[in-house]
Amino acid sequence: MAEIIQERIEDRLPELEQLERIGLFSHAEIKAIIKKASDLEYKIQRRALCKEDFINYVQYEINFLELIQRRRARIGYSFKKDEIENSIVHRVQGIFRRASAKWKDDVQLWLSYVVFCKKWATKAQLSKVFSAMLAIHSNKPALWIMAAKWEMEDRLSSESARQLFLRALRFHPQSAKLYQEYFRMELMHAEKLGKEKEEFEKAKMDVGNLDYPEEILTGELARIIYKNSINIIKGAEFHVSLLSIAQLFDFAKNLQKEIYDDLQALHTDDPLTWDYVARRELEIQPQPGEEQPATKQARALEMGRREERCCAVYEEAVQTLPTEAMWKCYISFCLERFAKKTSNQSLRGQRLERTMTAFKKAHELRLLPEFLYKQWIELLRQHDLLKEALQVAVAGIELFKDSVMMWQMKLQVLIDSKSPDIASVFKEAFASLKPQVCLPLWISWAEWSEGAKSQEDTEAIYKKAILAVTGADSVTLKEKYLDWAYRSGGYKKARAVFKSLQESRPFSVAFFRKVIQFEKEQESCKMANLREYYERALREFGSVDSDLWMDYIKEELNHPLGRPENCGQIYWRAMKMLQGESAEAFVAKHAMHQAGHL
Repeated sequence: MAEIIQERIEDRLPELEQLERIGLFSHAEIKAIIKKASDLEYKIQRRALCKEDFINYVQYEINFLELIQRRRARIGYSFKKDEIENSIVHRVQGIFRRASAKWKDDVQLWLSYVVFCKKWATKAQLSKVFSAMLAIHSNKPALWIMAAKWEMEDRLSSESARQLFLRALRFHPQSAKLYQEYFRMELMHAEKLGKEKEEFEKAKMDVGNLDYPEEILTGELARIIYKNSINIIKGAEFHVSLLSIAQLFDFAKNLQKEIYDDLQALHTDDPLTWDYVARRELEIQPQPGEEQPATKQARALEMGRREERCCAVYEEAVQTLPTEAMWKCYISFCLERFAKKTSNQSLRGQRLERTMTAFKKAHELRLLPEFLYKQWIELLRQHDLLKEALQVAVAGIELFKDSVMMWQMKLQVLIDSKSPDIASVFKEAFASLKPQVCLPLWISWAEWSEGAKSQEDTEAIYKKAILAVTGADSVTLKEKYLDWAYRSGGYKKARAVFKSLQESRPFSVAFFRKVIQFEKEQESCKMANLREYYERALREFGSVDSDLWMDYIKEELNHPLGRPENCGQIYWRAMKMLQGESAEAFVAKHAMHQAGHL
């Protein structure tokens, strides 16, 4: 192995001698480079190879290349690149080849190889890297797309890109993304050729001898891809995605119309089609010769007319396709338009009325999804229509009897309107719902009570909640209860609540950390109390949380009444309880802390 390493170091000598000769590096620096290179070579020549050693070697060489570039720029010397940089680039490629042959399945390694070649290697070399990568990772459409884009955009070879896409589709005939990018590539190529031809014609050059095939210029190849793909990949979503791509190219108006007409003919029963057709009305510009609206008022009127045309399509859609999904599209559009800022009150009023009407119609047909009831109620609350909001909430509860969200919305409306029935409705909600879903309601009740009722009433709610909510959900409730106790009755109250809950498992680390923090905020912070809290926390989390042990040690060291002599015992207890990575993390943190105190 020593002979191989010696041979590789000798191979580097010509480039290093050049670097010293032209004054980019000193003799001492060259000696340091040789030593570092020997160390790196040794690591990648061992019998037991490690991927990180190859990555470190590559990173060292890249840093070396960048340093050479900076020094060249500083002294203005640009010669001898073949003997220096090219030699290093070839060496890095060799390292990458060995690594990618050893760890073939590591996509990130291949991508690093590609990134390096893009910056430092020739285009022909990168093309070979893509070929080698795709031979192994032919099952990843994203890599085919990356290679094809590079051939198209960097090598300017549309034919190579086309061949890559065709090969990729043999491996992935059902890949929507491949078809989309292939379709986009053919349109980009057609646009580029069309612009070139136009420039030549402007310059009055004869284009007869140049290769400008009519089927490419008119987008016929893209059309063939479109026709083939919609026969394989069904559904309006894919169809719309191709139409969105085609609309980026002004020359493809005929193709856009064909795709649009096919969309309406083939996918009439898909809400997405109607949604797309309706929204398209927003984009339709005034015809040539028509006057553009000049004033704010005129622009608002024009936008109002466009939105009316959209809604006319949606109205037809919900008649033709009376489904929950179709109403969801319609109402989502209305909400989006209402959310748009406008200073025109008339337009804003139209949008609000349209949205409310759509909500009401969908509700009457029982085609309004549950989450839209929430948005409807919130909209009514924003406009202080609390009576109507309560009616909607009641109707929503009748339809979705097991929905915590609907009960929450009803209670929120009652709280807004300062109803005297709030407490009784909370009780009604708990009677109607399964206990395991009621945590949000208990929290809402306690938060409302804190602002509206006495401390005794609020604490009674927390106590009932602790009994009613079990398992993982109770963890959040205990934290809330402890927070409320400290907020409303200070440390004494918080400590009493902690004592009352200390055997009520499960807990979170945050629960114990809160009470530790409350103790530390007191003027007479008692070390005995801190020890009690840490010991209770470690009983629950001492086998997994290395930070708790570390903080306990720090308290003993830093508190005026702490006992530093206890730290050794705490350390060994931690080492006994912690497992695996937690133990390693603890040892590392403890060592850093000790080093900081030396």
